[in-house]
Amino acid sequence: DGSYRQNRLNLTTLLVQPISAVLAKNLISVPEDTVQKDRCIPLQMPATGKKIISLNIQSVTTYKTISNVIGYLKGTVFPDRYVIIGSHHNGLNTYGGREWASSTAVITAFIQALMLKVKRGWRPDRTIVFCSWGGTSFGNIGSYEWAEDLKRVLQRNVVAYVSIHNPVRGNSTLHPVASPSLQQLAAESQSFNCVEKAKCPGSNVSSVQIQGDSDYFINHLGVPAMQFSYEDIKTSENSSFLSEALFPVHTTKTEELDPSFSLHETIAKLTGQVTLQIASEPVLPFNALDIALEVQNSLKAAFLLLFLGDEVDIPQLLAVASRLRDTAELFQSDEMRPANDPKERAPVRVRMLNDVLQSLEKSFLVHRAPPGLYRNILYRLDERTSQFSVLLEALEHCKLHQSNETIQAALSEVLNSINSAQVYFKAGLDVFETTLAGKK
Repeated sequence: DGSYRQNRLNLTTLLVQPISAVLAKNLISVPEDTVQKDRCIPLQMPATGKKIISLNIQSVTTYKTISNVIGYLKGTVFPDRYVIIGSHHNGLNTYGGREWASSTAVITAFIQALMLKVKRGWRPDRTIVFCSWGGTSFGNIGSYEWAEDLKRVLQRNVVAYVSIHNPVRGNSTLHPVASPSLQQLAAESQSFNCVEKAKCPGSNVSSVQIQGDSDYFINHLGVPAMQFSYEDIKTSENSSFLSEALFPVHTTKTEELDPSFSLHETIAKLTGQVTLQIASEPVLPFNALDIALEVQNSLKAAFLLLFLGDEVDIPQLLAVASRLRDTAELFQSDEMRPANDPKERAPVRVRMLNDVLQSLEKSFLVHRAPPGLYRNILYRLDERTSQFSVLLEALEHCKLHQSNETIQAALSEVLNSINSAQVYFKAGLDVFETTLAGKK
């Protein structure tokens, strides 16, 4: 509504035609002896011979309207704080029909169950916003434009984003992904009425990059996010480079993946449980210490892998991460007690505490990230890496260009984020101490 992308002067006039990964593999080859699973090797054309490519393009430029469907359940205590739960729908005749059907089925079942509680008089403390996004397959257009238009409001008011993007893409194992501050909540929720225990391991929650409409909320707003999905083990180990909107791929029917719809039921229950906890608990169930531990572990892993040279003072870098952890421990022990002691739940204090908790991850948004990597550096590229992705990318750049300038710039971004987070945690402590002292 009101967002148009027709006349863009900065768009290139060059012909740009996406090609599939299979075609790219045939056109560009890599010698077998240079293939390494733990490294990204630049692709290049063979040294000998040439290939002539004939591309017959029959696409026709047309304008389509992309629509979002938004609904909400207003909170009673903090109506200006939003928990967003997002799925997506198919409105442009793309090839990704199965994933949006599963996504829509899960959010519809959750809304139906929630309305039964509402009819009995229940209301959440915080407002729950239900979103069905359009244009997801073409670059998350619907969610991006909606969030961009409301950016100032969302930056201040959104406390969490719960994603339902392609929830059943396999049937081997449950794959939970969560921001560091939400990992504990996700792990605890897995033990809640999981239909097939063998497919619900207890503590495999990770912060890895995910596809879908959570992108804007994670990378531009710094909002804690969470997603549950079922996958096949092989597909969870690989990255998907191009959208199914552009190329038809072999997909297994939903009835074959989940004939009894028990996996959909599990996703709906897990998603519903975490959404209701975030929306209803007086103090947000976010864990500040888990962020500090994630940062510390990522730095340690990076220094074990990277050779950074004499210019980098490794003890000093680890000391910065250690200070963040110490401050987070103080924050956790001193300020999370009101969640368990009703006597300490003064409305002003709870409000201030929640305002700090909902913005814990905003300090970790870097100004620019290499293509394909999140601006939120708390998220890793995949399950196989345990370091900051921006540092790994900088190392590859360094090896190609024989210069450590990129590594120094990446380290500066990471350290600025850590220092900013440490100051933010400490400022939160000071505010609460001042408030409490003034009331004595």
